[in-house]
Amino acid sequence: MNSITEEITEFLTAALRRPVAPDDDYFELGLADSLFALELVTFVEERFSIAVEVEDLDLDSFRTAERITRFVSRKTAPAGLAESRDQSA
Repeated sequence: MNSITEEITEFLTAALRRPVAPDDDYFELGLADSLFALELVTFVEERFSIAVEVEDLDLDSFRTAERITRFVSRKTAPAGLAESRDQSA
C-alpha cells in the first residue's frame, strides 16, 4: 500500500469509526452518505492540495481508498504524464 492510500485509509477509518480496507466500498456497505462524500472531497482537496472540479465529482472515483489514490495521482501528475495515463487506462 502506498503512502497516499495509507493516509486515505487512516482518514476513512477514523471518520467512519471502523477499520476500512483500501478496496472497501464504504458507500455500498452503507457506511457513508452524501454528507460524508462532501467531507471526503474536502479532505482530499486540503490534504493533497488539489482542486476537485465539478467534472471530477464522479462517485466512482471516491468509492474506495484505492480509487481515491488513482484520482489523486492523476490530479497531481505532470500534465503530459496524466494524459498518457488516461489514454492507457
